Amino acid sequence: MVEKGRSFPFARSAKSLQEGVTRSAPIAVAAYSLVGGIILFGAIGYGLDRWLGTDPWLLLGGLLTGIVVGFYELVKTTWRK
Repeated sequence: MVEKGRSFPFARSAKSLQEGVTRSAPIAVAAYSLVGGIILFGAIGYGLDRWLGTDPWLLLGGLLTGIVVGFYELVKTTWRK
């Protein structure tokens, strides 16, 4: 039987895991924003290239825009106080 006031050993571990996930959530979102921005703007550039026949310039512009936007979000999240 567990004494009153004492918790199970895994309760502290679960609480610690939850705190770790909560603290790391903004960084994970920023990393997904970086990858998502590159994929989204790259796809837009690719689609415009196919439509306008300007291979590969709009694709490269879209990728560059995605990198800039993704890194902006990453820096904004990591330098937040």
